[in-house]
Amino acid sequence: MCKKENWNTKRQKTHRFEYLKRIILPAGIIVGLAALAVWFVISLPSLPEDQIISRQGMHWHSELKIFINGEEHQIPEGIGLSAVHNPIHTHDDSGVLHLEFTGLVAKNDIKLDKFFKAWQRDFNANCIFNYCNGPQGKVKMSVNGSENNEFENYIMKDKDKIEIKYESETQ
Repeated sequence: MCKKENWNTKRQKTHRFEYLKRIILPAGIIVGLAALAVWFVISLPSLPEDQIISRQGMHWHSELKIFINGEEHQIPEGIGLSAVHNPIHTHDDSGVLHLEFTGLVAKNDIKLDKFFKAWQRDFNANCIFNYCNGPQGKVKMSVNGSENNEFENYIMKDKDKIEIKYESETQ
């Protein structure tokens, strides 16, 4: 009788181990991952409503032209299109910037500066490429025909016509 009870005890222990292995352990992992996901979402900084452009993505186009001392500088095709697809990019050399986003889009995401970073070129209130404000000339910008002093911080909009010029004050 002693041997039979010993065998049953071993069987019960094996059954408990199998139960833990098949049910409890996976359930614990799922609960742990869910808790981690909730913690991650809660810890994200909240974005004020006035900073949100869209919650469901967008596909806008802005046109950019750059003039250096009166000569148009062509914007190359394929800027921002590489192994990592940048949401602000060009398809051709027409100067049309494609702003193609999925999900949440904030004002900061569509600043003109983001395109120049993807292009790996300098642009701000003082410089366009290696042409900087000084005795030789000055950087100016207009949007839809009106002077604009936001430069790299300009938040692009659909159908914008943006012109950046570097020219001497006498031109």
